[in-house]
Amino acid sequence: MHAYRTHTCGALRRTDAGRAVRLSGWIHRKRDHGGLMFVDLRDHYGVTQLVLAPDSEGFAVLERLRAESVIRIEGEVVARSPETVNPNLPTGEIEIRVRAADVLSEAAELPVPVFGEPDYPEDLRLKHRYLDLRRENLHRNIVLRSQVISSIRRRMTDAGFNELQTPILTASSPEGARDFLVPSRLHPGEFYALPQAPQQFKQLLMVSGFDRYFQIAPCFRDEDARADRSPGEFYQLDLEMSFVTQEDVFNALEPVLHGVFEEFAQGKAVTPYPFPRIPYRESIAKYGTDKPDLRNPIQMQDVSDHFRGAGFGLFARILDADSKNRIWAIPAPGGGARAFADRMNSWAQGEGQPGLGYIFWREGEEGGAGPIAKNIGPELTTAVRDQLGLQVGDAAFFVAGDPAAFYKFAGLARTKVGQELNLVAEGRFDFCWIVDFPMFEWNEDEKRIDFSHNPFSMPQGELEALNRRDPLDILAYQYDIVVNGVELSSGAIRNHKPEIMLRAFEIAGYGPEVVEEQFGGMLNAFRYGAPPHGGSAPGIDRIVMLLAGAQNIREVIAFPLNQQARDLMMNAPAPVSARQLKELHIRVQP
Repeated sequence: MHAYRTHTCGALRRTDAGRAVRLSGWIHRKRDHGGLMFVDLRDHYGVTQLVLAPDSEGFAVLERLRAESVIRIEGEVVARSPETVNPNLPTGEIEIRVRAADVLSEAAELPVPVFGEPDYPEDLRLKHRYLDLRRENLHRNIVLRSQVISSIRRRMTDAGFNELQTPILTASSPEGARDFLVPSRLHPGEFYALPQAPQQFKQLLMVSGFDRYFQIAPCFRDEDARADRSPGEFYQLDLEMSFVTQEDVFNALEPVLHGVFEEFAQGKAVTPYPFPRIPYRESIAKYGTDKPDLRNPIQMQDVSDHFRGAGFGLFARILDADSKNRIWAIPAPGGGARAFADRMNSWAQGEGQPGLGYIFWREGEEGGAGPIAKNIGPELTTAVRDQLGLQVGDAAFFVAGDPAAFYKFAGLARTKVGQELNLVAEGRFDFCWIVDFPMFEWNEDEKRIDFSHNPFSMPQGELEALNRRDPLDILAYQYDIVVNGVELSSGAIRNHKPEIMLRAFEIAGYGPEVVEEQFGGMLNAFRYGAPPHGGSAPGIDRIVMLLAGAQNIREVIAFPLNQQARDLMMNAPAPVSARQLKELHIRVQP
């Protein structure tokens, strides 16, 4: 018999009745039922019920132990009577009549309980993460993460991708976030950086002739925590392909994402591929965001024409004030009640807005109700309703001004309406691609043109577009993959021609000497023959968070930092010794 176990705590069934077994695990909980002691024994695989009589050899041993002590028991598998079967456990038809028990490791009083799912402060849970990870939901999330990564690896390999590793110690890069810097002992005063992403290396792999690359890549960014972003480090499915168009990247990635979500969605519907392609400007106009949750059926519309010269003076004055100004409507099917309109108006004021204009339509009333309807009259009110496809019992809310200034609020209002009216379809994973991002945008703070997204994207129209078109009208071969309102990744067809790269950076105000200094390695590689290439990098943490139904990304990471980017369990970051600093030629400045 094995020294610790013949079976795991999730393995035994009614067909094993009568068998002598040895199990090891943690005491999950104990119960005393009229002299008999029942113990739930837990390991990674499940829970098995033990039963001990007061005269059994192990009774005295287990009676004094706290929960989470580690024990080894020997006993006989016994079938439970029908009335005592636990249908919620795979092992619920049997129990172990314990003959002997040994203590492998005795637990002290627990700072946080493991049994159940208590709502303890997160910092306390993170300080004792090894206990927190024993809890059923969190333990299941981490196993799910392992299974998802394994599935992704298999699917990528089957699709002809090679898994390659890129450096962890590299050069500092002027990307979107702050670098984590690593001082060099051998080169005083010089620093490595941890990679924010393997972006340049994966492009260099394409230049090196590797046609399809991927890795489950660790990335490091010194940025603040959010519910869907871990501070410090995260993992992504990093991929790159040569001799591809944008559609080729989509066609390669869609079966992988669809397959992984379908495999682990537990029956939830997953968008069949090809996923919808939504141009960036259309997404902003319809949904008020470039990360639309398509489970919400509401689509906003421009209704400006109905208000030009109409009786509602405020909207007419806004439209006359600037040719860029517009009136957008947010349909609210089923929201045709003053109480709901007033509630939305109060919400808008809580968001720092003056309010939300509205019209609602009710039975037996010509036109619509509300101040706007009274001002523009029944004919225009009915025209607005017809454009929006609404009917009696519905409502519409309005935002006015420059869409560039109000579209984010309009998107929040769309989301709020959908949630309040229970219009968001649960039990689905709705994917889409957001495409045709602008290459450049106007930086109002610095009064100059800047890159809007990724400076390494290929502009649509290439060099001719950069030389002949208004930069703010140039689109890029740049795309995001979005599911249920969560951006999984950005990607692009890369700019692989030095002359195009230099011109694009010139438009954004960077001279050739800056580009050569900061991106010289990649730029020089492109001068020796670079294939057209592109890729993407969906976030592993976000994928698992969605599949697990978790609200916080720390619930799917084994050992995350807290919101202040601290590891409370290992006490990091922490001061180091004077000797270590001296070796690195560093002095701490108070």
